[in-house]
Amino acid sequence: MEMIIVLLSILQTIAISLGVGCSTVAIISFFVAFSDGQISPDERKMLGVTYILLRIAMITILVTTLLLALTGSSGGTFDEYLTPFSVSRFVLIGVLFGNSYLMTKHIMPSNFGPAIQAGSWYTLGITLALVPLELTHYSLINFLVGYVATLALAIAIVNGVMGYLKHSHT
Repeated sequence: MEMIIVLLSILQTIAISLGVGCSTVAIISFFVAFSDGQISPDERKMLGVTYILLRIAMITILVTTLLLALTGSSGGTFDEYLTPFSVSRFVLIGVLFGNSYLMTKHIMPSNFGPAIQAGSWYTLGITLALVPLELTHYSLINFLVGYVATLALAIAIVNGVMGYLKHSHT
């Protein structure tokens, strides 16, 4: 059982790293593609490949997180597994999936959707970086404050860059 947990943790780490990296590439590629005022078919095709990789990362994270939750709770009750750290990761995964769905259906406004996705990926990456530092004993309120601050910063940066790109074409 211990080997399964180790393998799931490694796979989850790789998937989170892939997601953070692809999210960075996606947002920068979008800025570059949009910088001339339009996204060409070739640029759209490259963005599509990045989005497929993001979905693979998301599904892998969901599956490994659920399996780790099930195996992690085998030593005690499931309630003991539900720490603010583990709940925060489920919140981030839920936001990534929900926001992705809303963006795909064109329900989420474009001035929020990409920034929420990027901010959520970076927050998930930060939570991963906290594990070896043993800084995973925070409250859910502390997580939410940090997450909202990260989203606000991501929204400001993404909208600032998009505003600059739009303004430079007029």
